[in-house]
Amino acid sequence: MSIVTVVINDRSYLRARLTFMSLKKNNNLKYNIVQTKMATEYEKKISELEKKIKNFPNFPKQGILFWDIFSAISDGAACKLLQSLLIETIRTKYPDAEAVVGLESRGFLFSFSIAAEMGIGCLPVRKKGKLPGDVISYKYDLEYGSDTLEIQKDSIKPGLKCVIIDDLIATGGSLNAAIQLLSNSGAKVLGCLVIIELESLKGRKNIPKDIPIHSMIKYD
Repeated sequence: MSIVTVVINDRSYLRARLTFMSLKKNNNLKYNIVQTKMATEYEKKISELEKKIKNFPNFPKQGILFWDIFSAISDGAACKLLQSLLIETIRTKYPDAEAVVGLESRGFLFSFSIAAEMGIGCLPVRKKGKLPGDVISYKYDLEYGSDTLEIQKDSIKPGLKCVIIDDLIATGGSLNAAIQLLSNSGAKVLGCLVIIELESLKGRKNIPKDIPIHSMIKYD
């Protein structure tokens, strides 16, 4: 008996299975079909972006591996690629978004370009004392001490549908604080978009379960 192993992509699986079932009836043939997933154009773009991100061991202190998004956006092509990925993700996953909220400080790099392209609002969430006028504040605990995030009161309309964006989710503390701040302000948080997720730190556990998080690149 002949044994044939065929490796195919997901789009061809059903067609290949039907073909080999037909052949089996007429031949002494045993077959294995190994199904593989075909990378989408989106996944290919993510892969290209990931190649541009450098890491720095023992920064900012001993034992930490720092993934640096600045190393990617210093390249013009990668910068344009990242912008297109962010906009595509927002349009696909959060088409009803009325505002993009950037977290201090790297979130500011991305929130404006997304908002400008989509014609929606761009709102900054900053550390205490950095925004003028009336603000709404949310204090949260850190490993050692506490911190406070603020947003301008008149920038939030009741029920405003917004997406939070930042470069990274680690422990999830600042992202959760931003969610609580916006919710307390009367906004509706549709979800969170981050470029990098450090999975070993389990930051998702600190985010409300009803708030979806989309991360483009995952590292241990």
